[in-house]
Amino acid sequence: MHLQDGPQLDLSAQVAKVKARTRPWKSIIALALAIAAAVTSEWKRREFTQYFGTTDVPSQIIAGATAVAFCVFGSIATYGLSGKVRSVLEPRVGASHAAVVRYALLLLGGFTTLVITLVLFDVPVGQLVLGGALTSVFVGIAAQQALSNVFAGIVLLLAHPFRVGDTIRLRAGALGGQLDGTVTEIGITYVRLDAGGSIMSVPNSQVLNAVVGPVPPDQNEQPAAPNPPVPASQAHQPNPASREPLTGT
Repeated sequence: MHLQDGPQLDLSAQVAKVKARTRPWKSIIALALAIAAAVTSEWKRREFTQYFGTTDVPSQIIAGATAVAFCVFGSIATYGLSGKVRSVLEPRVGASHAAVVRYALLLLGGFTTLVITLVLFDVPVGQLVLGGALTSVFVGIAAQQALSNVFAGIVLLLAHPFRVGDTIRLRAGALGGQLDGTVTEIGITYVRLDAGGSIMSVPNSQVLNAVVGPVPPDQNEQPAAPNPPVPASQAHQPNPASREPLTGT
């Protein structure tokens, strides 16, 4: 059985490597198809004034189908290229930074794909953008604390005040004084500390507003026990063992 398991494991590893190599090409092909679909949809859309109330049904069908194809291929390209960028950056800048870049690319690519798809369907994007902006303002006010943690996490990831594995001390009034612990994870919303065996999650906004520094090494050591006090009656008595024997003359 062991002789058969070895080649199977090697074969699966080789298949995974081949898939990892071909993944960016699939994303690039999907991006090229998305661009071609957008150009075709715009070209056919110029042959009629609007989707409803026109007699040019074949051009309508081609324009609508290619617009849908652009949305599909654009989403595939965005997802694949953002994942490839993350896998390339992760060994160099770390998993947290690579995840932030991937999320930013996903948001940017998804928003761009959505806007272009709406334009291809003759949807008034200006009104939607205005309504989305107003909605974003209200959502931002409602989720102010959560968004502040996200932006504080991005600042912590870019500024590098500490790294995973460092033993740090946080001092702030919101934390009730000072907090010592070893950094186990720097996430988008929380920093997790190992404070004496218990994992504590501190919001990034409080970490960013706190004074951060290393824990003094002498406080990690146990203080030596003080010597017991010597009674006053025994303080001036000579040690019997130190007396010299009397010798006769």
